[in-house]
Amino acid sequence: MVRVLKDNDAQNREKFLERLAKKADRPRHTLTADPFLPLNDLPETTLADKTPEELLELAQVNSEKIHVEFKRATTATLGGLLDEYLIQKKAKSLLLPSFKANKWAEYGLSTWKEHLALEKVYTWKEALGRENLENANKSDVALGFADYLLAESGTITAASTKEQGRSFHFLPTHYVALVKKSTILPRMRHAIDRYEQALQQGTLKTSNINFITGPSNSGDIEMVLIVGVHGPLDMTYVVLEDL
Repeated sequence: MVRVLKDNDAQNREKFLERLAKKADRPRHTLTADPFLPLNDLPETTLADKTPEELLELAQVNSEKIHVEFKRATTATLGGLLDEYLIQKKAKSLLLPSFKANKWAEYGLSTWKEHLALEKVYTWKEALGRENLENANKSDVALGFADYLLAESGTITAASTKEQGRSFHFLPTHYVALVKKSTILPRMRHAIDRYEQALQQGTLKTSNINFITGPSNSGDIEMVLIVGVHGPLDMTYVVLEDL
């Protein structure tokens, strides 16, 4: 007779943990009996005293160190900057997220989005399913919205949503992330705190959160650095200074 163990079955879990404790020759313990006690508050306080302008400057320095092209714009100049970028990259296809009109209007891109002179403009949509992956893989450029930019490391974060899925950020040839100046945070701890709060309040529902620190950096045994081997060839952050 084959016994099937059920997922998350309390009885099975207890038997399993008891067996591990016996094999390890140590008593069982729980987190409530052995709570985590941080040694210091550095994760929360490091760089927390920086002004928004100081965080912007630090974010640019650290982003450029990891081979990110860092640009600044306003909602009035963003459309022109993106047009120049698409010409520079000789882009024929573009992948866009499917956020509602108010999101695009906030960035000053309502008119720009409707007058793109490209051979193909793809939109990431939940209803397309795996076709989204095919479209992303065929796109010369992806234009995405980042949730936060971490000044300490030059990392952007983006929760996967139905409007902008996980592979949106990794399959196109070139990647552009739009970031509000007001969402530049000191470091990872501060972003995690905000995501945790959003998940608890139900304002965010996601299967994963991407922390992307520039394009991939690969070095062979001769220590020759090659950028963009995995994922997009390059990444550009555009910070909106009036948002």
